[in-house]
Parts: sequence; C-alpha cells; structure tokens
Amino acid sequence: MTAEILEPRRRPTQERSRAKFELLLRTARDLLLDVGFESFTCEEVSQRAGLPTGTLYQYFANKYVIVCELDRQDAVAVHEELTRFSEMIPSLDWLRFLDRMIDHMAGLWSDDPSRRAARFLAPLAPGTPRERRQIMAEVLVHVTYSMLNFSVRDGQSHAEAVIELKRLLASYLLASEPDPR
Repeated sequence: MTAEILEPRRRPTQERSRAKFELLLRTARDLLLDVGFESFTCEEVSQRAGLPTGTLYQYFANKYVIVCELDRQDAVAVHEELTRFSEMIPSLDWLRFLDRMIDHMAGLWSDDPSRRAARFLAPLAPGTPRERRQIMAEVLVHVTYSMLNFSVRDGQSHAEAVIELKRLLASYLLASEPDPR
C-alpha cells in the first residue's frame, strides 16, 4: 500500500459534511476500543454512527484508512502542542510552559483511552485478553523509552541499540502468544 491509499478519499469542506466525518471518526475510535482492530468493520462504524455505510465510503476506502486518519489526528494534536510550546521558548517562564504542555499530553493520554498503546497490540496479540494487552503495552512503552535513552548515552551505538530493541520487543511479543494447544 502506498501512503496515498491510506488517505481519506475526500476531506469535507462544508460544516454538515465535516460533522459527519468527525462523527464517523469518533465512533470508529470508540469501536476500536470495544472490539479491537480484527473485529473492527466499516459497516459497524456506520451503523453505530447512525449513518448509511455509503456515507462512510464517501470518505474512507476501508478500515485501514480510518485507523490511519485517527493516528494522523493524534499526531497533529501532539505536533500542534509541541509547536505552541516551542514558540514560547526561550523564556524565563519555561517551566510553566513545560508544565502546561505535559498536562495537555497527559490529558490526551488519560481522557482518551484510544490513544494508549494497548490498542495497537490487538492485531499483534489477538488471543490475549484486553487487560493483559494493557500491561504488555506499558511494558513495551517503558522498555522502549529505557532502551532509547540507553541508545544515546556516550559510547553507545544508537543504531545497534535500536536493532536490539526491535529484537527484544519482537521476542517479548512472540513469547507472550497463547499456546495454540
């Protein structure tokens, strides 16, 4: 798939169309939390949103496009907050700005559970209960942060540390799969 394929077919310009577009995305975010990626369907999104499936397909070719758009929205929100923060620096009051930025990011994390890493584990660990995926996501995030901090220490090879991180995370996910017996 190319990046263009993972873009919405069109972005609405009129207010009524924008409202439908956003309703579909909010509904999709909630549905992803409820059923995970594997069980997520465009038909269920449109049904829960109370809109015809054809309306959804006017904007999104498939569920991958919807998920990519949700991720794009998340990335844009983080980028906008970082941009606002960077425009306030340098300042003698930088600690207050940093505080505000961290509060904003923490709010995104706690107020919208769909932004948490556990949802991305659903396709990687489909047979794993949601509660366990949450713990696994936390382990993955903390290990990743630790390894990336390690990778930039004096004398470390960043590229080699990243390779080892990938091996570590892949091994962890493979070892956590339920026994097929």
